Amino acid sequence: MTLFDPEPDSGEAMPAARSTAGGSRRTLIVEADGGSRGNPGIAGYGALVRDPDTGRILAEKAEYVGRVSNNVAEYSGLIAALELAHSIDPDCWILAKMDSKLVVEQMSGRWKIKHADMQKLAAKARSIVNPQRVKYQWIPRELNKDADRLSNEAMDAGTAGVPWTPRAGADTKAAAAAAVLEAASPAASTAAPAGRLHHAEIWVNDFAAAEESLGWLLERVGYVRRDTWSTGASWQGADGYIVLEAGPDVERGPYARKRPGLNHLAFRAGSEADVDLLARRASSHGWTLLFADRHPHAGGEEHYAAYLENDEGFEVELVAG
Repeated sequence: MTLFDPEPDSGEAMPAARSTAGGSRRTLIVEADGGSRGNPGIAGYGALVRDPDTGRILAEKAEYVGRVSNNVAEYSGLIAALELAHSIDPDCWILAKMDSKLVVEQMSGRWKIKHADMQKLAAKARSIVNPQRVKYQWIPRELNKDADRLSNEAMDAGTAGVPWTPRAGADTKAAAAAAVLEAASPAASTAAPAGRLHHAEIWVNDFAAAEESLGWLLERVGYVRRDTWSTGASWQGADGYIVLEAGPDVERGPYARKRPGLNHLAFRAGSEADVDLLARRASSHGWTLLFADRHPHAGGEEHYAAYLENDEGFEVELVAG
């Protein structure tokens, strides 16, 4: 996959990929975002590294950075993303994607950096990786959803006075992704004992809406998107996978969870603080808190959980501990 052709806008050719002990130098995509509620105000950043061939997220990070400007938060996200890529492969090419026109143009050398704070942050970013191995690309905000999600998680954590923690308690998604993909391999499936759930298939009226709510929540609790097709997708978990499907065989009509059939799905969601933070963030993805008068013990005094319902009526339970 060639990401550094055609040549950069400056007209200067990128250095030819040098061979290393393992062969040609690889390319990694980094995506970063930052936000400030108040500008300056409560701020945080999100950063991730993506495999350019599979689209899989290899590592991700978010951090609350105090009360700073939006620009400082965005530069902080870029620095973190470059550090993540460097930790994965210190000899790689990097394509840095951001929805900040300011950062992209300044780091590409087309715009001058006048502010002293920005100059320091830009210098730090250039010190992490040889600038000749990094190309910057502006992308629309809607294509930067994962980094935006991480930066909002960081700001939510800062508002709540708790540290940001990766989903499912992992330092990055790399370990979780490797585990679930290994679980999905033929060798692993032949060794799985009988009695475990193989997969669950949920039929929906509108896949795009289900992807925004159910798909979003699946990824928050540690599932990794495995396959995607025109009318649906599957998400792989540590034990089995879940399909969301809106194909031609789906009989259109409202879903009613109180009728005979599946009532709801329940997922382990980390600590009590993790459950609270995820429940708050879910409200911006089509979810409403059920049993609010008894939350978080609607399932009993010894049971800490958030019960959520999306716009189509599907219920999900997020269990702590």
